[in-house]
Amino acid sequence: MSENLGQPVVIENRPGAGGIVAAELVAKSEPDGHTLLLMSNANAVSAGLFKQLPFDPVKDFTPISLLGTFDIAVVTSAESRFQTLADVLSYARANPGKLNIGSINIGSTQHLSAELFKSVANLDAQVVPFNGTPAVITALRGGQVDIGVEVLSPVLPQIRGGVLRPLAVAGTQRSAALPQVPTARESGLNQFVSSSWNGLGVPAKTPRDIVERLNKEVVAALQAPAVKQKLLELNIEPHPSTPAQANEWLQSEIKRWGDVIQRAGIQKQ
Repeated sequence: MSENLGQPVVIENRPGAGGIVAAELVAKSEPDGHTLLLMSNANAVSAGLFKQLPFDPVKDFTPISLLGTFDIAVVTSAESRFQTLADVLSYARANPGKLNIGSINIGSTQHLSAELFKSVANLDAQVVPFNGTPAVITALRGGQVDIGVEVLSPVLPQIRGGVLRPLAVAGTQRSAALPQVPTARESGLNQFVSSSWNGLGVPAKTPRDIVERLNKEVVAALQAPAVKQKLLELNIEPHPSTPAQANEWLQSEIKRWGDVIQRAGIQKQ
């Protein structure tokens, strides 16, 4: 983007509160196209997870484009009794309350995906949140949890190293990184479809011509062969879109995860 725009593109990390710190900064910035927000599932989740936000997740932003989507996977220890997702479902239904599902912190995409898995499979099971992916991997290897629900990329080295066994991916199609691993749909769980995503947005009052120019440059960057290859190596599927498509995506994700939060009985923070 910096090459085509003729100016530097600086990445400024503003971690904290599930992306709220960064989003508030952008929402209150000048709508001149010079301050962008890296949007993600966290922006959609926060709408249903928090009682009050310092911005409106829809009204205070104009999405520019989606950037990419990445897989959520169900994994287990290589030493586990479970060879397939069907094995997990059979065990859980025969042993109510005994299946433990590991994820990272409450309200994360991984945690809500685990709750979605539990809900659509109609399982009496426990979702156990940990403070990060390494802790989930340790718990899987130590047998403290039976399966884990995690973004595929950070556990791919453990899968390739034979430490973890992938049981299914939650996308609509198999992952290019693990083409031999079935989707949850193929494993008989048709309603377990989940993925994470990133996009770019700007403050809501940014002029239309600026939004369209930025969209043009984002799409061009995502279509550059070197960028596409790098994203695919990171297990990210490039997903350029129009601003309207990105806005529709954001609103549908807000509703989708809001419903999961409500069904799981997660208290608003």
